[in-house]
Amino acid sequence: MKNYPIIASITVDEQIAQAIASDVKRVILMTGNITNLGSIIDRLHQSGKQTYVHTEMVSGIGRDASAIQYLADMFKVDGIVTTKSNAVSAAKQAGIRSIQRIFAIDSAAIETAVRMIKSYKPDEVELMPGLMPRVIQELNERITQPLIVGGLIRHEEEIQQALKSGADFVSIGHEKFWA
Repeated sequence: MKNYPIIASITVDEQIAQAIASDVKRVILMTGNITNLGSIIDRLHQSGKQTYVHTEMVSGIGRDASAIQYLADMFKVDGIVTTKSNAVSAAKQAGIRSIQRIFAIDSAAIETAVRMIKSYKPDEVELMPGLMPRVIQELNERITQPLIVGGLIRHEEEIQQALKSGADFVSIGHEKFWA
């Protein structure tokens, strides 16, 4: 397989070791809880992985500015992934990066997302699902941030199509693509 710009989406604890052993440089952590988060992030950092915590998926993490500051101060996360614009602002205040996750369910959702992105200015944007070449291309033309796509991607051809359509990165939970 070719070397694509892949971000490992870790959705279950069993994937942590596989991500550590992989060649990926970045991970999105969507598993764990407040009691084991420190050790997971330490292991990922020791293996040279940039670690972004999805604040809505890791148990025991609040969604307010104090929770984001705690992630930055206590766990030294590289950034967060969030669907909440206020968390993007909190990440800026905490001095960490943010990825705003958006869902393309219809044209109105895309328009709302573009307005929020322009207003809150996340460092990167993640579009889900990642199987929409036209939407990827159109969104890429309307935002200035790097574009990550993810969700429902199962085949190498889908990764290639997403990148050809304008995605900068593909986040994927299938370990076979983390090589």
